[in-house]
Amino acid sequence: MGRTRGGEGRDDSSAVGEKEKHTCLLRMAQMLSYLMVFAAGLMIGLTTCSQINGIFVSQRQQYSSINRGLPRPQPSNCSLNQPPRILLPPRPPLDPQDQFQCMDIDNFLHPTNLIHSMSDNELFWRASLLPKKEEYPYKRKPKVAFMFLTRGPLPMLPLWERFFLGHSNFFNIYIHAPPGYHLQVSNYSAFYGRQIPSKEVSWGTVTLADAERRLLANALLDFSNERFVLLSESCIPVYNFPTVYRYLIDSFHSFVESYDDPSRYGRGRYSRSMLPDIQLRHWRKGSQWFELNRVLAVYIVSDTRYYTLFRKYCKPACYPDEHYIQTFLNMFHGNLNSNRTVTWVDWSLGGPHPATYSRANITVNFLQAIRNNGTLCRYNSDMTSVCFLFARKFDHTALEPLLGLSSQVMNF
Repeated sequence: MGRTRGGEGRDDSSAVGEKEKHTCLLRMAQMLSYLMVFAAGLMIGLTTCSQINGIFVSQRQQYSSINRGLPRPQPSNCSLNQPPRILLPPRPPLDPQDQFQCMDIDNFLHPTNLIHSMSDNELFWRASLLPKKEEYPYKRKPKVAFMFLTRGPLPMLPLWERFFLGHSNFFNIYIHAPPGYHLQVSNYSAFYGRQIPSKEVSWGTVTLADAERRLLANALLDFSNERFVLLSESCIPVYNFPTVYRYLIDSFHSFVESYDDPSRYGRGRYSRSMLPDIQLRHWRKGSQWFELNRVLAVYIVSDTRYYTLFRKYCKPACYPDEHYIQTFLNMFHGNLNSNRTVTWVDWSLGGPHPATYSRANITVNFLQAIRNNGTLCRYNSDMTSVCFLFARKFDHTALEPLLGLSSQVMNF
């Protein structure tokens, strides 16, 4: 019995020792596994951080290299200039002054950079925006927008420079020239940087009316512009700037020649395809060279319905520039129009083009006859002998005698 009990005790003790030894080895194996996993994770993490850091350093060096090669972007007409859609490295944050340039109200009200990437539809929509609040949040000084529709050079530019001299706070200039043409003037010129994005224009086609509306729309982007004058490269002023400015700013009406011409050159150009929107009784004709106030300019660039009819049906020998604005104003805003032009043109020779004047024609009497030709016209509620502020057509040879007589006859 004793042996039996004593032998059983020794066997139990040996089994317990082996079990404890096995448990200890198992725990050590587990700890080694944890250490190996931790070490592997640590190495992966260090490797990943090193790669990410390398990427950021590479991008920072790349951007630094690009930034050294390019001038720093200057805040300009943020609402008009669209950045090119190309992939570039991330840009550093703007400093506080630059951040507020794009939201500056002066930049919105008076854009100084005329270059933009808007289509005509986008431009006309933007130009048609009207503030609901009547009071201006700033002291508004109304300006006259002089819009030059040209075929290239401006041969009368020195005369216009003299006309504008000393009055920079009261006008803006806009030039629609053929695409790709760049007017060569000094950066001190009133015409410097005043070309708008343009398209090809063909005489006698709707592209001429497109260019007129494009000029109006670009000029409307500046909220200081109150009056809008369309001019050509062959136009000249026949009064000094203060006289022209006060005449236009103080007028209750716009100056668009619009009359009913029963001949084949008037009603004969009407198309019945415009019915029922435009009827024959609405049809009007007039000079292309207009002057508009801001209200009418907005109406014209906002119109799609009636202009679409002119695009489709007023084709040679129907000339949209002689009929669209004239008819549109007659239909809807006749009470705001004087039905006359302020640009003198000589059609006495007949034919599709007016007379052109050169050096030999420029005399004191000739210029005085344009300024006061003996007729009277209505201005607001009175009659006046000052009916024409501008005149055309003058070729490049007329410039020298015009400069010689400008101070004597036109007082500038």
